[in-house]
Amino acid sequence: MSQTQSIPANAFTLRGPYGRRAVGLSLAAAVGGFLFGFDSSVINGAVDAVQGNFELSQVLTGFVVAVALLGCAVGAVIAGALSDRWGRLKVMLLGAVLFFVSSIGAALTFSVPDLILWRVLSGLGIGIASVVAPAYIAEVAPRQIRGSLASLQQLAITLGIFGALLSDALLATSAGGAANQLWLGMEAWRWMFLVGVVPAAVYGILSFTVPESPRYLLAKGRKDEARAIFSRLVPPADLDKTMNELSSAIETDRKNKNVSLRGPVLGLQGIVWTGILLSMFQQFVGINVIFYYSTTLWKAVGFDESNSLLISVITSVTNVFVTFVAIFLVDRVGRKPILLTGSVLMTVSLAAMALSFTFAQGSGDDVALPAPWGGIALVAANIFVIGFGASWGPLVWVLLGEIFPSRIRGKALGVAAGAQWIANFAITVSFPAMAGWSLPLTYGMYALFAALSFLYVALRIPETKGMELEQTETLFVRKDKSKARERTEAGTLRGAGLRRVRRRRNLRDPRKLSGICRGRTEVTQIRERVPQTPGRSYAGANH
Repeated sequence: MSQTQSIPANAFTLRGPYGRRAVGLSLAAAVGGFLFGFDSSVINGAVDAVQGNFELSQVLTGFVVAVALLGCAVGAVIAGALSDRWGRLKVMLLGAVLFFVSSIGAALTFSVPDLILWRVLSGLGIGIASVVAPAYIAEVAPRQIRGSLASLQQLAITLGIFGALLSDALLATSAGGAANQLWLGMEAWRWMFLVGVVPAAVYGILSFTVPESPRYLLAKGRKDEARAIFSRLVPPADLDKTMNELSSAIETDRKNKNVSLRGPVLGLQGIVWTGILLSMFQQFVGINVIFYYSTTLWKAVGFDESNSLLISVITSVTNVFVTFVAIFLVDRVGRKPILLTGSVLMTVSLAAMALSFTFAQGSGDDVALPAPWGGIALVAANIFVIGFGASWGPLVWVLLGEIFPSRIRGKALGVAAGAQWIANFAITVSFPAMAGWSLPLTYGMYALFAALSFLYVALRIPETKGMELEQTETLFVRKDKSKARERTEAGTLRGAGLRRVRRRRNLRDPRKLSGICRGRTEVTQIRERVPQTPGRSYAGANH
């Protein structure tokens, strides 16, 4: 009986024991993604109240909102090394503790520097969770369902965004405004930060209940422990193959530990720049402006605070729904068509928002969009979220996992992720000042980046649907090889043509023609002196 026949048909479904266990562990790890999404959007409902409480300028407001992203970048960089040294579970616990403490600190903050400190600390925790959670899922998931389980991380992020915006809306509504006191003499915006202790505590508790990553155990030589964990996640018929593949992958990573990303394109390999540009386009379309500042945005064009928060919640629900759509379509339709469609939707919707804001009336806090432009801006914002959430949101991460050669995949992913954090920070910190200057031009700039993303994908990104990783790596160098081959063939043809021209010239020159004739005469004389052997041909002497 073959190995495939020995594996039960429903082994990896929710009805089978292996599928249930893998899904359970993946859901536990994906709480880190929930923290990521929660922290990204909890500031949305609090930003105006914080700005009013501490009398912040637009530039400083943008920095307070965006500074957490700098902590995220640092957390993401150190998470890999820490998890390789301490193990995945201890680093998960560290991320949970950092976010737990920072949530309390932000709720009790008394000054701007103090709030910035807690925002950076929360960013560290989120950066750690954003790396460790997907890594743990990939390492415990059986290869047969790894793709589906990996998508739980993106789904958890969108649910975290929804949870943060929903809690913000409920707290602000209960207090009659985010700046009003709610319970224990604390304003509603402080409770918005404090709610973060709940998912942080859940994540920390789960880190004590799930097993350590089998990959980490194997890398540390604890083979028996790794085998015991895998025996609960894969059928016996697949156990040895899974262990052997993982051992080989670990050995390959050790060999490639010191590999360099340096290359001829501005100091880096061309494929690394492809990952960087994909990451930057994902952020430069301004998606996080919607999730960080949407409440402020809608208030600025005439909606009251409660309606602005409600619109933000509806937008987050839309984001969750379209993530399911992306998960369903990515392996059926393909990456490139979805990305191109998303770019078109984003370009049109952002352009519509830019146009709508040109009709804003009033100034300062007394601003409104007349009919029908308020409705157009609202619909356009949700179309933008649909276009992004069903395409560039999840699919950039899919492509980043596919396009890099295995020898540089880990380092290249780190560089691409770092570029994404930096681009996110740049957009987030600049929005308040740019919006105060001109909302139409700000959204017009985002629309321009969305249009450029369409051109980049159309011209530079090949389709990778249904391919093995080894195949997808070659797609991004094939054009260069083809051009080199064409140049070689062209050179060969030119050389052959020159030889024919020289030969014709030689035949026209009497002196060179006589030399050619003498050479042929000498060959004939040699043939006559050599005794002929029956059955042997000397036809080659004529050449």
